[in-house]
Amino acid sequence: MRAQLEIVEKLVLTNHHRLVMVLRVTPANTNHVFRALADPTRRAIFEELTRQGEQTVHALTLFAGVSQPAVSKHLAVLKRAKLVRHRHEGRETHYGAQPQALGPLIDWMTVYGAFWRDRFDQLENLLERMDK
Repeated sequence: MRAQLEIVEKLVLTNHHRLVMVLRVTPANTNHVFRALADPTRRAIFEELTRQGEQTVHALTLFAGVSQPAVSKHLAVLKRAKLVRHRHEGRETHYGAQPQALGPLIDWMTVYGAFWRDRFDQLENLLERMDK
């Protein structure tokens, strides 16, 4: 399945007379993933589903310690970010985690992780030269 892409922003960074340009192209649902996981209750629900497997709304309500309507709203946000899937069985809805939806978050962290590792390596080299 091909992910829809959008250009989010162009970053221009300078590094001692060098111009470094990073063009960040990210899957369209990256912002949904960040927003969904920004809330501690939603993060806890996602982690619970990841650890324990598929659960009903009732079980998640007991776990989260908030009202059923609140859990349903949290699940709707997680569904919009494609972090959870649901299926109906009789009168109950079962939810399960979709950890592969964390891909855009991992990709984002990889890009910026490499950038900051490079910056810290440059800083370390500069400090070593200053000590000599």
